[in-house]
Amino acid sequence: MWSLSVVLNPLLFLLLIGYCPSVTIRPKEGWQVYSSAQDADGRCICTVVAPEQNLCSRDAKGRQLRQLLEKVQNMSQSIEVLNLRTQRDFQYIMRMESQIKGLRSKFRQIESDRKTLVNKNFQELKGKMESLQPLIPVLEQYKTDAKVISQFKEEIRNLSAVLMAIQEEMGAYDYEELQQRVLNLENRLHNCMSKLTCGKLMKITGPLTVKTSGTRFGAWMTDPQASPKNNRIWYMDSYTNNKIVKEYKSLADFVAGVESRTYNLPFKWAGTDHVVYNGSLYYNKMQSNIIVRYSFETGRVVTQRALESAGFHNVYPYTWGGFSDIDIMADELGLWAVYATNQNAGNVVISQLNPDTLQILNTWNTEYSKRNAGESFMICGTLYITNSHLTGAKVYYAYSTKTSTYEYTDIPFHNQYFHMSMLDYNARDRALYGWNNGHQILFNVTLYHIIKTEDDA
Repeated sequence: MWSLSVVLNPLLFLLLIGYCPSVTIRPKEGWQVYSSAQDADGRCICTVVAPEQNLCSRDAKGRQLRQLLEKVQNMSQSIEVLNLRTQRDFQYIMRMESQIKGLRSKFRQIESDRKTLVNKNFQELKGKMESLQPLIPVLEQYKTDAKVISQFKEEIRNLSAVLMAIQEEMGAYDYEELQQRVLNLENRLHNCMSKLTCGKLMKITGPLTVKTSGTRFGAWMTDPQASPKNNRIWYMDSYTNNKIVKEYKSLADFVAGVESRTYNLPFKWAGTDHVVYNGSLYYNKMQSNIIVRYSFETGRVVTQRALESAGFHNVYPYTWGGFSDIDIMADELGLWAVYATNQNAGNVVISQLNPDTLQILNTWNTEYSKRNAGESFMICGTLYITNSHLTGAKVYYAYSTKTSTYEYTDIPFHNQYFHMSMLDYNARDRALYGWNNGHQILFNVTLYHIIKTEDDA
């Protein structure tokens, strides 16, 4: 949906030319990447921070260059102070010069008429001399500044000598070799970027309002497994007593209301937490804990299977109700079902499903109450749960199926139309699809990645 471009962090640029400044990176970590689905111009953004430990911290030339940089910075600050003080004193001297010129004219006047003006001019002369008294400490300060300037000259000479030594050492590498090293680093980076898939949610921005249509509750989605040229959209209005799915060929057709096809499902759905995955629609059959897989290609139900012990029909819904007991979702790792059971005291249960047979592959029991969850979505095998469906909602809880651990989070998002009844992640678009009080919206997500390099092994 969006074209790909890469924005490199300035730290990486400095690394590529042989200079590695000190940055705060925890030990033994690899390339750190912040990816975001799009910027203001619609480009995909990946900001990369290179690791410090293996590439720079033990580099003698890097340490020398950092020390030189600190010296230059200190000298620049001192010179700036000296410059400001010199400008101030120069203005003061200019005023003194005009007063001295005035004294000269007074002396000439005294010489021409000593008898009548001696007393009067003497008093004026005395006042002028008193005003010139502050000039003495100024001149003393200039002497001090002259010493500082001499010190600066000596520092610059020492700095030049060190730079010459480093330059001679660097001279061992000719231009072609340095250029090849830069190209190798760039290739390694792009190889990492091409493998970049999963990450940790850091930020949610938006939303972008795509359309306003339907009732307060519903779902709309694209297929994350579809090819880049396939941008079909499916639209399912309401959370109950409906089985009509509308299809649109593109986002533009969806906005314009130009339907390409309509599907009449064999069973009505419950809730709004459906998903299209690899050409099939997965949804919760009304008044049951059965998941239905419906093929858009054949227009038939391929398979259906009950989620054993899963609550349904508003036994364990999200905070907004709406028969949202069973939430079916997809991410980079596959197909998932999120629900609650009596055995787990009404807390959220996560199950990974086989997309073909709907058999449960693995299950994780969390300690987060399903009734206290506003909505949830999966990114890279981690379930993110919001604490409300109303204004002020935020992503409050995250459970990793990789480590079977959880953490409390604080990731706010703008609930622009006050009532969220659907929030699902699309791995292809790197975006959250939402149904916000009759508005179909998109949120942009920023993910954090750590890429282990060969040097970290």
